Amino acid sequence: MSTQAVRRTGIGRTARALIAAAAAAGAVTALPARAGAAEGTGGTPAPAYAFDAAAQRIQGAASSLDAKPLTTGRTYRDTLRKNGKVYYRVDLDGRRNSYVSVVAVPKPGGKVAYGDGFKVSVQDNSGTDCGSQDVDFGAGQYARPLVAYARRTVDPDAYSCQKPGAYYVLVERESAADSTPDDWELELRYVTEPLLKQPGPTALPEAWASGVPAPPAGGPRKRQGGAGFHEAVSLREGEWRADIRPGQTLFYRVPVDWGQQLFAGAELGSGTEGDSVSNALTLSLDNPALGFVDMNTVRYDGKPASLALDPLRPVAHENRTSYEEATNGMRFAGWYYLSATLSPEVAAAYGDKPVPLTLRVNVEGAPKPAPPYDGDPGPFAVTADDREAAASGAAAATEPSNGAMKAVAAAGIGTGTVLLLGLGAWTLLARRRA
Repeated sequence: MSTQAVRRTGIGRTARALIAAAAAAGAVTALPARAGAAEGTGGTPAPAYAFDAAAQRIQGAASSLDAKPLTTGRTYRDTLRKNGKVYYRVDLDGRRNSYVSVVAVPKPGGKVAYGDGFKVSVQDNSGTDCGSQDVDFGAGQYARPLVAYARRTVDPDAYSCQKPGAYYVLVERESAADSTPDDWELELRYVTEPLLKQPGPTALPEAWASGVPAPPAGGPRKRQGGAGFHEAVSLREGEWRADIRPGQTLFYRVPVDWGQQLFAGAELGSGTEGDSVSNALTLSLDNPALGFVDMNTVRYDGKPASLALDPLRPVAHENRTSYEEATNGMRFAGWYYLSATLSPEVAAAYGDKPVPLTLRVNVEGAPKPAPPYDGDPGPFAVTADDREAAASGAAAATEPSNGAMKAVAAAGIGTGTVLLLGLGAWTLLARRRA
């Protein structure tokens, strides 16, 4: 309703204020929240890791018996000291597989050594390790976010870690004596996966497409990455152009459905030729439960430098039977995360300025039917909305969950209803006075 229309009805200034308030309430409730600092350019510092703004603070315990519980579907924040270890608790049943991921974020610019990293594991009340993963900085010996997950899977043929009850998540950090002793910030997530209605195949195909496909067509398109997993920018198959600063990590995500195969590579653009920087760029891949899958590095001397992740098997439920980490990690459909980090040593050799970066992403194969899950697969699926987000480049933080959308709708409807009721009452009173 326009202001002119309001005046013709004789409702007046109070009604216009009510209508404006209702419109404002609707606009505010429709806006999604987005956390994290804006990316800097020129001489400004590279942005820090963007934690999930909705994460709940929790304090890991020194003993398993004092461990605080984690709730599925929530994100948590904690701090891990040098060579420290902390426990959390999860109460598990026999109806779902469980995954707890940990993102460890050192302070930028800190010194780390080869082998510095952390391990996350799920243990039962006898101390038996149900599933674990350990990660380190590897050849790229500079501080950057690291991610790993631990899992407890339900298996009728297993003799341990199958009883319902309390289990413990243990996070252990390992650092060399001369590494920076600063605390690491942690971001934890706990998700579950339904079991299958009936057992599926367990044998891996002997033959699979391991050849690297041709680069994606269409030429490079601009798409700057996010500053954390919570802000990961969506990609589909294509060639994507960004700028990356020394010490910066860019985060992206790609939807990969059942039966599809992901290929990814990166290239640093040319500049002034100079000293060679070993392991200048690190490209990592993590799965939808934020479990580490694969990584690679490349040196840079001012000339174009490219790298590619090793060819990975198509996404399949039977991949979880493999002892090879990269194959085991391709165990479910959903968003796969790519992160690219440029070494801070590049600044010393070439100046603290952005370097051109291109990501090349191929998603090969037509989607296959999902395995017969006995329930909602949650994040372990690719939906039409996911494909639309990949096409538009939406960031993860801009996509509220169904529950959040319902809350937004309820808030908007509730506020609008109250304001419209007030408007109706005022109109009725004005008519009676007339």
